[in-house]
Amino acid sequence: MPYDLRLTLMPYALSLPHKIDIHTHIMPEKIPNWFEKFGYGEFIHLEHHKPCCAKMMKGDKFFREIESNCWEPKDRIIEMDSTDVSIQVLSTIPVLFNYWAKPAHGLETSRFFNDHIAGCVNLYPEKFIGLGTVPLQDVDLAIREMERIVKELNMPGIEIGSNINQLNLSDKKFDPFWEAAQELDCSIFVHPWEMMGEAEMMKYWLPWLVGMPAETSRAICSLIFGGVMERYPTLRIAFAHGGGSFPATVGRVEHGFKVRPDLCAMDNPVNPRDYLGRFWVDSLVHDEDAFHLLHKTIGSDKICCGSDYPFPLGEQRPGELIESLHLGKEIEEKLLVSNALAWLGMK
Repeated sequence: MPYDLRLTLMPYALSLPHKIDIHTHIMPEKIPNWFEKFGYGEFIHLEHHKPCCAKMMKGDKFFREIESNCWEPKDRIIEMDSTDVSIQVLSTIPVLFNYWAKPAHGLETSRFFNDHIAGCVNLYPEKFIGLGTVPLQDVDLAIREMERIVKELNMPGIEIGSNINQLNLSDKKFDPFWEAAQELDCSIFVHPWEMMGEAEMMKYWLPWLVGMPAETSRAICSLIFGGVMERYPTLRIAFAHGGGSFPATVGRVEHGFKVRPDLCAMDNPVNPRDYLGRFWVDSLVHDEDAFHLLHKTIGSDKICCGSDYPFPLGEQRPGELIESLHLGKEIEEKLLVSNALAWLGMK
C-alpha cells in the first residue's frame, strides 16, 4: 500500500510541502569503531575534536572533516527552514555503504545506519523521510535488510551505489534483488561511489568532478543495456547528480546501440532512448544550460529537487536553480514536490 504523506503531515500542516529535497546525507553522531572491532578495513568512525565539528576517520586515517549538520537533526531543520525546504529525504553517506566488508559485518553496519535514520524520521516525521542502505555484497542479506527497511522501519526505499565492488548493477547476481525491490514496491536512489579510474586521477579532485558523472551514467547504461529496467518495469529508480553525464551523451549511447548492436544490444534489444521518462533524476547540475538540457531530455515529470546537503559540492540553497528559471507554477511544483512523491510511491 502506498505511503500517504498526508497522514504524516496532518498534525503539522494543511498544505503540500514547498520543497522536498531527495538528495541529502546523514550519519550518526557516534559510530562504533568497527575498524578495531573487526580488525580490518576502512570503516568510518568519528573523532569529535572540537564543538560542532568532527573528523571522519577511515580506519585509522583522516578522511574528511564535517560539521554538526551532518549528524544533528535540529541543526538541519534550522537550515531547512532558512532555505524553504519542507522535507529532506535522508540517506547515508556513500562511504558508509561498506560493500567491501565481509557480508555479516556489512549487514551489521547497514542495520546500525538504518536504525539511526529511522530514529531521525520518528523524531521529526514532518521533516524527514528515510532511505535505508543494504549489504549488496551478499544479495540474500541485502534482500532481508530491504524487507526490514520497508516492512518494519516503514521507509519507502533505499540508496545503493553505482557499482558493487566494481560489478555493474546489471550483473545477473543482482536479479533476485531487483525482483524483490519490485515486489516490495521499494524506491531506489542510485548514488555514484568508488569511481572508475579514481586512483589514476586523484589530483584536482577529479574523481568528484569527472568520475561521479561518469559513474552515474555507467549505472544508467548498465541497467538499460542489461535489461534490468525491461525485466522489472515497475521499479522506481532515481539517479543522483542529474543523471550524471547520461543526458548529455544519450545521443552517443543511442548511436552506439544502432551501429554496433553486436556489442550494445546483446542483452536488451530496446533502444536506450525509449527509457527516457521511465526513471527519475535529481536536479543537481549547477548550470542553467545543463538544466535546460536535462529538462528537455528527461522531462518535467521525472526531475526532483536534490541538493547533496550538507556537502560543499551540493546546491547551497536547494531548488535555487529551478526557481531562478521561472518555468511556471505547474512545472515548478512538479520539480520541487510532486515528482519526489511519485518516485517515493507516496500520495
